[in-house]
Amino acid sequence: MDSDEEHAKTLTPTETKDKKHKKKKKKKKDELVKAKIEVVREEQDKIGPVVGYFPSGFDPISDGAAATGFHVYRNRRTKKRMQLVVGSPSSPVEYVGTSYAGEAAAGHSSMYAIGVFDKEKGTLKVVPVAANKIFRLEPKVKALDAVDKEPATSTVEELTPLDWAAKQRQITNLFGTKKEITRTKKRLALNQDDDPESQKNLDVKMENVDVNKLALEGTESQVARNIPPCNLSATSPQEAYVLDQIILKGEWGYLEDIYYILLKEEEADFSSYPTFVSNRINKLKNIKDDSEKRKHSCILSFISHLVTFKEQNSFRDNSTMKRLKIPHILRNRFSAMFGNTSGSNSKWLSSEKISLLVCYILVLTLFFDEFETDYCDIAKDLKMSQLVVKQHYEHLGCKVKRKNNVNHATLPIPLKFPGVRQRKRKR
Repeated sequence: MDSDEEHAKTLTPTETKDKKHKKKKKKKKDELVKAKIEVVREEQDKIGPVVGYFPSGFDPISDGAAATGFHVYRNRRTKKRMQLVVGSPSSPVEYVGTSYAGEAAAGHSSMYAIGVFDKEKGTLKVVPVAANKIFRLEPKVKALDAVDKEPATSTVEELTPLDWAAKQRQITNLFGTKKEITRTKKRLALNQDDDPESQKNLDVKMENVDVNKLALEGTESQVARNIPPCNLSATSPQEAYVLDQIILKGEWGYLEDIYYILLKEEEADFSSYPTFVSNRINKLKNIKDDSEKRKHSCILSFISHLVTFKEQNSFRDNSTMKRLKIPHILRNRFSAMFGNTSGSNSKWLSSEKISLLVCYILVLTLFFDEFETDYCDIAKDLKMSQLVVKQHYEHLGCKVKRKNNVNHATLPIPLKFPGVRQRKRKR
């Protein structure tokens, strides 16, 4: 019995080593290390960290894998477009990930970071990694080297725009999704020229069509006069111009910057906003109803973004281009409404589009000032003379009257537009 008890108490050398190793591990867990954290930002002339992962299960550092290298490519024109290629010369397959396709182009707002800990120096360097720089590496078969096989002189003719569009439609019909095919058909129907066959009996078809003259006059007034959506049968100034069609339902949430700046009270700073807006902050503070205050602050914010868009896209008015940052949803809508047509190559707005943009701004000034506004400050913001601004107000159906030696624009009801003035010829 004694020998058995002694044998049970004695341990082998390997067991004693394992116990000591476990004790050391426990001690290491309890140790605290003080480190200086440093965040390394990405520089313009250097590419930040790029992360690639293999969903196929390929392991580039396994024993069986061949020597693997990687290359990172960046588009010369569009710097945000990047491509990561991983592969080896001996393998016929390479793994490719891009920032403009797949998961990297999904627009995730999450951020990642890589940390490098130097125990000797006691530093922890944290390098942020943007979500669009995490590539899903998909296997691609290397293309055959066909460059050497091409003839020195090519006989391929350059396609005309019409032929190129036809080729694109053919490819879409063959390989495109159902949604893309439907969209292409609708776009083709909108851009299609008049069919001669449909014009033969047009006069006969139009004889039995009832024409709504009142609706036609309202449409002609908006198109010909180049003004925001209006209601000619309105019984109050608030109904004369349709505010819900000037500021859309989904845009109000992007226009609350002035409202939240007001909550800062003494720390509120409106120096970057137009003069018209800064001059009406006290009036905005005096509004007791919170919903009305929020609504009027959104109107001022929309005016500010319109003024900024005009400055950024006008040839003579781009001196304060970095005044405010326009939300993407508003910039896209402004570009669609006031931007040049596809046939124009100029990046500046045309005079017709500028006139329409100014009319939108002036209508919103009427809404804020309860349809009696002093237009001295908005004329400075638009960098236009008061005479020109007065003509725009009259173009919208307003009357200009002088009050306390200052010109005010009012909107009378029913809405009437001035007629076209014709010069009399001298005999």
